Amino acid sequence: MRPTRARIDLARLRGNAALAAARAPGSRLMAVIKADGYGHGAIAAARALEGAADAFAVATLDEAAVLRDAGIDAPLLLLEGPFEPADLVEAQARDLTVNITGPEQLAWLEAAPLPGPQRCWLKLDTGMHRLGLDPADARDAYERLAACAHALPEVACTHFARAEELDRPETGEQLERFLAATRGLPLALSAANSPAVLARPDTHLDWIRPGYLLYGDTPLPRSHPAGDGLLPVMQFESAVIAVREIPAGDAVGYGGSWVARRPSRIATVAAGYADGYPRTTASGTAVLVNGQRAPLAGRVSMDMITVDVTDLPPVHVGDPVRLWGDDLPVGEVAEGSGTTGYELLAGMPARTPREYAG
Repeated sequence: MRPTRARIDLARLRGNAALAAARAPGSRLMAVIKADGYGHGAIAAARALEGAADAFAVATLDEAAVLRDAGIDAPLLLLEGPFEPADLVEAQARDLTVNITGPEQLAWLEAAPLPGPQRCWLKLDTGMHRLGLDPADARDAYERLAACAHALPEVACTHFARAEELDRPETGEQLERFLAATRGLPLALSAANSPAVLARPDTHLDWIRPGYLLYGDTPLPRSHPAGDGLLPVMQFESAVIAVREIPAGDAVGYGGSWVARRPSRIATVAAGYADGYPRTTASGTAVLVNGQRAPLAGRVSMDMITVDVTDLPPVHVGDPVRLWGDDLPVGEVAEGSGTTGYELLAGMPARTPREYAG
Protein backbone atom coordinates (compact mmCIF):
# COMPACT_ATOMS: atom_id res chain seq x y z
CA MET A 1 0.00 0.00 0.00
CA ARG A 2 1.26 3.47 -0.86
CA PRO A 3 2.65 5.01 2.34
CA THR A 4 1.48 8.61 1.84
CA ARG A 5 -1.08 9.76 4.41
CA ALA A 6 -2.13 12.55 6.76
CA ARG A 7 -2.25 11.51 10.41
CA ILE A 8 -4.70 13.66 12.40
CA ASP A 9 -4.39 13.93 16.20
CA LEU A 10 -7.77 15.16 17.48
CA ALA A 11 -6.50 15.45 21.06
CA ARG A 12 -4.11 18.12 19.81
CA LEU A 13 -7.01 19.90 18.10
CA ARG A 14 -8.80 20.06 21.44
CA GLY A 15 -5.62 21.24 23.12
CA ASN A 16 -5.18 24.08 20.65
CA ALA A 17 -8.81 25.11 21.17
CA ALA A 18 -8.23 25.12 24.91
CA LEU A 19 -5.19 27.36 24.43
CA ALA A 20 -7.31 29.79 22.39
CA ALA A 21 -10.03 29.80 25.03
CA ALA A 22 -7.47 30.46 27.75
CA ARG A 23 -6.17 33.48 25.85
CA ALA A 24 -9.68 34.96 25.79
CA PRO A 25 -11.34 33.84 29.04
CA GLY A 26 -14.20 36.31 28.77
CA SER A 27 -15.14 35.38 25.21
CA ARG A 28 -17.14 32.63 23.60
CA LEU A 29 -15.29 30.50 21.04
CA MET A 30 -16.48 29.92 17.49
CA ALA A 31 -14.26 27.30 15.83
CA VAL A 32 -13.80 27.88 12.11
CA ILE A 33 -13.93 24.53 10.30
CA LYS A 34 -14.48 25.68 6.72
CA ALA A 35 -12.62 24.06 3.78
CA ASP A 36 -13.23 20.62 5.30
CA GLY A 37 -11.72 21.68 8.60
CA TYR A 38 -8.67 23.21 6.88
CA GLY A 39 -8.06 19.84 5.25
CA HIS A 40 -8.33 17.87 8.49
CA GLY A 41 -11.94 16.71 8.01
CA ALA A 42 -14.75 18.99 9.12
CA ILE A 43 -16.92 16.23 10.59
CA ALA A 44 -14.06 14.79 12.64
CA ALA A 45 -13.04 18.28 13.77
CA ALA A 46 -16.59 19.20 14.81
CA ARG A 47 -17.07 15.98 16.75
CA ALA A 48 -13.73 16.44 18.49
CA LEU A 49 -14.54 20.04 19.46
CA GLU A 50 -18.10 19.50 20.67
CA GLY A 51 -18.08 20.79 24.20
CA ALA A 52 -14.90 22.81 23.63
CA ALA A 53 -16.37 25.27 21.12
CA ASP A 54 -19.55 27.28 21.64
CA ALA A 55 -20.29 27.30 17.90
CA PHE A 56 -18.78 26.44 14.53
CA ALA A 57 -18.33 28.45 11.35
CA VAL A 58 -18.16 27.37 7.72
CA ALA A 59 -18.12 29.26 4.44
CA THR A 60 -21.03 27.75 2.55
CA LEU A 61 -24.41 26.10 2.86
CA ASP A 62 -23.01 22.91 1.33
CA GLU A 63 -20.35 22.72 4.05
CA ALA A 64 -23.01 23.25 6.71
CA ALA A 65 -25.27 20.58 5.21
CA VAL A 66 -22.48 17.99 5.45
CA LEU A 67 -22.15 18.70 9.17
CA ARG A 68 -25.87 18.68 9.87
CA ASP A 69 -26.30 15.41 7.93
CA ALA A 70 -23.53 13.93 10.10
CA GLY A 71 -25.48 14.79 13.24
CA ILE A 72 -23.61 17.93 14.30
CA ASP A 73 -26.29 20.04 15.98
CA ALA A 74 -24.16 22.82 17.53
CA PRO A 75 -24.77 26.44 16.49
CA LEU A 76 -23.35 26.89 13.00
CA LEU A 77 -22.64 30.16 11.18
CA LEU A 78 -22.44 30.66 7.41
CA LEU A 79 -19.55 33.12 7.24
CA GLU A 80 -20.32 34.29 3.70
CA GLY A 81 -24.07 34.33 4.22
CA PRO A 82 -26.60 33.29 1.57
CA PHE A 83 -25.55 33.32 -2.08
CA GLU A 84 -29.15 33.58 -3.31
CA PRO A 85 -32.54 34.13 -1.65
CA ALA A 86 -33.42 30.42 -1.66
CA ASP A 87 -30.45 29.72 0.61
CA LEU A 88 -32.28 31.41 3.46
CA VAL A 89 -35.08 28.83 3.35
CA GLU A 90 -32.64 25.95 3.60
CA ALA A 91 -30.56 27.75 6.23
CA GLN A 92 -33.59 28.03 8.46
CA ALA A 93 -34.63 24.44 7.79
CA ARG A 94 -31.16 23.31 8.90
CA ASP A 95 -31.09 25.64 11.92
CA LEU A 96 -28.15 27.72 10.65
CA THR A 97 -27.12 31.26 11.50
CA VAL A 98 -26.43 33.48 8.49
CA ASN A 99 -23.96 36.32 8.19
CA ILE A 100 -25.46 39.37 6.48
CA THR A 101 -22.48 40.75 4.57
CA GLY A 102 -24.02 43.17 2.07
CA PRO A 103 -27.14 45.13 1.15
CA GLU A 104 -28.42 42.42 -1.19
CA GLN A 105 -28.43 39.80 1.54
CA LEU A 106 -30.16 42.22 3.89
CA ALA A 107 -32.93 42.77 1.34
CA TRP A 108 -33.22 39.02 0.70
CA LEU A 109 -33.71 38.35 4.38
CA GLU A 110 -36.36 41.06 4.69
CA ALA A 111 -38.28 39.54 1.78
CA ALA A 112 -37.74 35.86 2.59
CA PRO A 113 -40.83 33.67 3.11
CA LEU A 114 -39.64 32.25 6.42
CA PRO A 115 -41.97 30.71 9.01
CA GLY A 116 -39.95 31.85 12.01
CA PRO A 117 -37.05 34.02 13.18
CA GLN A 118 -33.77 33.57 11.35
CA ARG A 119 -30.71 34.05 13.53
CA CYS A 120 -28.17 36.32 11.88
CA TRP A 121 -24.89 38.14 12.33
CA LEU A 122 -24.19 41.53 10.80
CA LYS A 123 -20.80 41.91 9.14
CA LEU A 124 -19.14 45.32 8.81
CA ASP A 125 -16.31 46.15 6.42
CA THR A 126 -13.82 48.10 8.52
CA GLY A 127 -10.89 47.80 6.11
CA MET A 128 -10.59 44.29 4.67
CA HIS A 129 -12.75 45.33 1.70
CA ARG A 130 -14.02 41.88 0.76
CA LEU A 131 -17.40 41.51 2.43
CA GLY A 132 -19.39 43.60 4.86
CA LEU A 133 -21.62 46.62 5.11
CA ASP A 134 -20.24 50.13 5.41
CA PRO A 135 -19.83 50.88 9.12
CA ALA A 136 -21.79 54.10 8.55
CA ASP A 137 -24.79 51.93 7.69
CA ALA A 138 -24.55 49.66 10.74
CA ARG A 139 -27.34 51.31 12.75
CA ASP A 140 -29.73 51.45 9.81
CA ALA A 141 -29.02 47.78 8.97
CA TYR A 142 -29.60 46.74 12.57
CA GLU A 143 -32.85 48.67 12.76
CA ARG A 144 -34.09 47.05 9.55
CA LEU A 145 -33.28 43.62 10.93
CA ALA A 146 -34.87 44.40 14.27
CA ALA A 147 -38.04 45.58 12.49
CA CYS A 148 -38.22 42.40 10.39
CA ALA A 149 -40.53 39.83 11.97
CA HIS A 150 -38.43 36.89 10.77
CA ALA A 151 -34.94 38.25 11.51
CA LEU A 152 -33.15 37.77 14.80
CA PRO A 153 -29.91 39.81 14.84
CA GLU A 154 -27.49 38.53 17.47
CA VAL A 155 -23.90 39.56 16.72
CA ALA A 156 -21.97 42.22 14.78
CA CYS A 157 -18.62 41.14 13.37
CA THR A 158 -15.70 42.32 11.31
CA HIS A 159 -12.52 40.75 9.94
CA PHE A 160 -8.95 41.98 10.25
CA ALA A 161 -6.73 42.28 7.19
CA ARG A 162 -3.29 42.43 8.84
CA ALA A 163 -3.64 41.09 12.37
CA GLU A 164 -0.50 38.98 12.06
CA GLU A 165 1.59 42.13 11.41
CA LEU A 166 1.89 43.24 15.00
CA ASP A 167 3.96 46.34 14.30
CA ARG A 168 1.37 47.93 12.01
CA PRO A 169 -1.53 50.18 13.03
CA GLU A 170 -4.27 48.80 10.76
CA THR A 171 -5.73 46.31 13.23
CA GLY A 172 -6.16 48.96 15.90
CA GLU A 173 -7.71 51.30 13.34
CA GLN A 174 -10.16 48.63 12.20
CA LEU A 175 -11.09 47.87 15.79
CA GLU A 176 -11.77 51.55 16.48
CA ARG A 177 -14.05 51.81 13.42
CA PHE A 178 -15.90 48.66 14.46
CA LEU A 179 -16.46 49.76 18.05
CA ALA A 180 -17.58 53.21 16.94
CA ALA A 181 -20.04 51.78 14.42
CA THR A 182 -21.60 49.33 16.90
CA ARG A 183 -21.68 51.59 19.95
CA GLY A 184 -25.12 51.46 21.53
CA LEU A 185 -26.39 48.56 19.40
CA PRO A 186 -27.76 45.64 21.45
CA LEU A 187 -25.52 43.10 19.72
CA ALA A 188 -22.66 40.92 20.85
CA LEU A 189 -19.38 41.71 19.08
CA SER A 190 -16.82 39.53 17.28
CA ALA A 191 -13.55 40.57 15.64
CA ALA A 192 -10.61 38.34 16.62
CA ASN A 193 -9.24 35.88 14.08
CA SER A 194 -6.34 33.54 14.89
CA PRO A 195 -3.48 36.07 15.13
CA ALA A 196 -5.65 38.48 17.09
CA VAL A 197 -6.71 35.72 19.49
CA LEU A 198 -3.05 35.03 20.23
CA ALA A 199 -1.61 38.52 20.41
CA ARG A 200 -4.33 41.20 20.57
CA PRO A 201 -6.45 40.80 23.73
CA ASP A 202 -8.12 44.16 23.05
CA THR A 203 -9.88 42.52 20.08
CA HIS A 204 -11.35 39.52 21.92
CA LEU A 205 -14.76 41.09 22.70
CA ASP A 206 -17.72 38.68 23.07
CA TRP A 207 -16.78 36.06 20.46
CA ILE A 208 -13.40 34.93 19.13
CA ARG A 209 -13.20 33.11 15.79
CA PRO A 210 -9.99 31.05 15.63
CA GLY A 211 -9.37 28.97 12.54
CA TYR A 212 -5.77 28.34 11.51
CA LEU A 213 -4.36 28.24 15.03
CA LEU A 214 -6.70 25.37 15.94
CA TYR A 215 -4.76 23.16 13.55
CA GLY A 216 -1.50 23.82 15.33
CA ASP A 217 0.58 26.34 13.41
CA THR A 218 1.17 29.91 14.46
CA PRO A 219 -0.15 32.66 12.16
CA LEU A 220 2.36 35.04 13.77
CA PRO A 221 6.06 35.40 13.02
CA ARG A 222 7.59 32.14 14.17
CA SER A 223 9.77 33.83 16.76
CA HIS A 224 6.81 35.41 18.57
CA PRO A 225 6.11 33.65 21.89
CA ALA A 226 2.32 34.03 21.60
CA GLY A 227 2.30 30.98 19.33
CA ASP A 228 4.12 28.81 21.86
CA GLY A 229 2.11 25.80 22.98
CA LEU A 230 0.34 25.14 19.70
CA LEU A 231 0.83 21.57 18.47
CA PRO A 232 0.43 20.47 14.85
CA VAL A 233 -2.70 18.39 14.40
CA MET A 234 -1.62 16.95 11.04
CA GLN A 235 1.47 14.87 10.32
CA PHE A 236 1.85 14.65 6.53
CA GLU A 237 3.93 11.52 6.04
CA SER A 238 5.24 9.14 3.42
CA ALA A 239 8.30 6.93 2.89
CA VAL A 240 11.37 6.50 0.76
CA ILE A 241 10.68 4.32 -2.30
CA ALA A 242 14.10 4.47 -4.00
CA VAL A 243 17.68 5.52 -3.27
CA ARG A 244 20.36 6.14 -5.89
CA GLU A 245 23.89 7.51 -6.14
CA ILE A 246 24.58 10.15 -8.80
CA PRO A 247 27.86 11.74 -9.88
CA ALA A 248 28.69 15.42 -9.63
CA GLY A 249 27.21 17.31 -12.56
CA ASP A 250 24.14 15.13 -13.03
CA ALA A 251 20.70 16.77 -12.87
CA VAL A 252 17.64 15.51 -10.99
CA GLY A 253 14.00 15.75 -11.97
CA TYR A 254 12.01 17.57 -14.64
CA GLY A 255 13.87 20.37 -16.36
CA GLY A 256 17.16 19.52 -14.68
CA SER A 257 16.73 22.41 -12.26
CA TRP A 258 18.83 20.77 -9.53
CA VAL A 259 22.38 19.73 -10.41
CA ALA A 260 24.64 17.77 -8.06
CA ARG A 261 27.71 19.78 -7.06
CA ARG A 262 29.31 16.65 -5.62
CA PRO A 263 28.67 12.91 -5.74
CA SER A 264 25.25 12.71 -4.13
CA ARG A 265 22.75 10.26 -2.72
CA ILE A 266 19.15 10.96 -3.77
CA ALA A 267 16.08 9.50 -2.06
CA THR A 268 12.79 9.36 -3.93
CA VAL A 269 9.68 9.85 -1.76
CA ALA A 270 6.12 8.79 -2.60
CA ALA A 271 4.44 12.20 -2.39
CA GLY A 272 3.84 14.93 -4.91
CA TYR A 273 1.53 17.76 -5.83
CA ALA A 274 -1.41 15.41 -6.40
CA ASP A 275 -1.07 14.44 -2.74
CA GLY A 276 -1.00 18.04 -1.48
CA TYR A 277 2.73 18.78 -1.52
CA PRO A 278 2.98 22.04 -3.50
CA ARG A 279 4.47 21.91 -6.98
CA THR A 280 6.05 25.33 -6.38
CA THR A 281 8.17 24.15 -3.44
CA ALA A 282 11.76 25.23 -4.01
CA SER A 283 14.83 23.03 -3.89
CA GLY A 284 16.40 23.31 -0.46
CA THR A 285 13.09 23.22 1.41
CA ALA A 286 13.42 20.87 4.36
CA VAL A 287 11.99 17.36 4.49
CA LEU A 288 12.41 15.04 7.50
CA VAL A 289 13.91 11.65 6.61
CA ASN A 290 14.23 9.35 9.62
CA GLY A 291 13.55 12.46 11.71
CA GLN A 292 16.48 14.40 10.24
CA ARG A 293 16.32 17.40 7.94
CA ALA A 294 17.31 16.96 4.31
CA PRO A 295 16.78 19.37 1.38
CA LEU A 296 14.37 18.90 -1.47
CA ALA A 297 16.33 18.37 -4.70
CA GLY A 298 14.62 19.26 -7.97
CA ARG A 299 11.05 19.90 -9.02
CA VAL A 300 8.06 18.36 -7.29
CA SER A 301 6.38 15.78 -9.53
CA MET A 302 2.75 14.71 -9.46
CA ASP A 303 3.39 11.67 -7.25
CA MET A 304 7.03 11.95 -6.12
CA ILE A 305 9.72 14.22 -4.75
CA THR A 306 13.47 13.76 -4.63
CA VAL A 307 15.57 14.62 -1.58
CA ASP A 308 19.32 15.02 -1.15
CA VAL A 309 20.25 12.67 1.70
CA THR A 310 24.00 12.75 1.11
CA ASP A 311 24.74 14.17 4.56
CA LEU A 312 22.44 11.78 6.44
CA PRO A 313 23.29 8.33 7.79
CA PRO A 314 22.43 5.58 5.32
CA VAL A 315 18.85 5.85 4.03
CA HIS A 316 16.90 2.82 2.81
CA VAL A 317 13.71 2.06 0.96
CA GLY A 318 10.85 2.13 3.45
CA ASP A 319 12.40 4.72 5.75
CA PRO A 320 9.81 7.20 7.10
CA VAL A 321 9.49 10.73 5.73
CA ARG A 322 7.63 13.66 7.24
CA LEU A 323 6.65 16.45 4.85
CA TRP A 324 5.26 18.65 7.62
CA GLY A 325 4.17 18.24 11.23
CA ASP A 326 6.29 17.81 14.36
CA ASP A 327 9.71 19.51 14.02
CA LEU A 328 8.75 20.82 10.57
CA PRO A 329 5.90 23.36 10.75
CA VAL A 330 3.58 23.57 7.77
CA GLY A 331 4.17 27.32 7.71
CA GLU A 332 7.89 26.76 7.19
CA VAL A 333 7.21 24.45 4.24
CA ALA A 334 4.79 27.04 2.88
CA GLU A 335 7.53 29.67 2.89
CA GLY A 336 9.55 27.38 0.65
CA SER A 337 6.66 27.13 -1.79
CA GLY A 338 5.77 30.83 -1.90
CA THR A 339 2.43 30.46 -0.12
CA THR A 340 0.96 30.09 3.38
CA GLY A 341 0.23 27.17 5.65
CA TYR A 342 -3.46 28.01 5.25
CA GLU A 343 -3.26 27.02 1.56
CA LEU A 344 -1.25 23.87 2.19
CA LEU A 345 -3.64 22.53 4.81
CA ALA A 346 -6.85 23.52 3.05
CA GLY A 347 -5.50 22.17 -0.24
CA MET A 348 -4.93 18.65 1.05
CA PRO A 349 -6.75 16.54 -1.58
CA ALA A 350 -9.24 13.76 -0.92
CA ARG A 351 -6.81 11.33 -2.57
CA THR A 352 -4.53 11.52 0.48
CA PRO A 353 -5.88 9.19 3.18
CA ARG A 354 -6.56 10.63 6.65
CA GLU A 355 -5.92 8.52 9.72
CA TYR A 356 -7.44 9.73 13.01
CA ALA A 357 -6.37 9.31 16.60
CA GLY A 358 -7.23 10.99 19.87
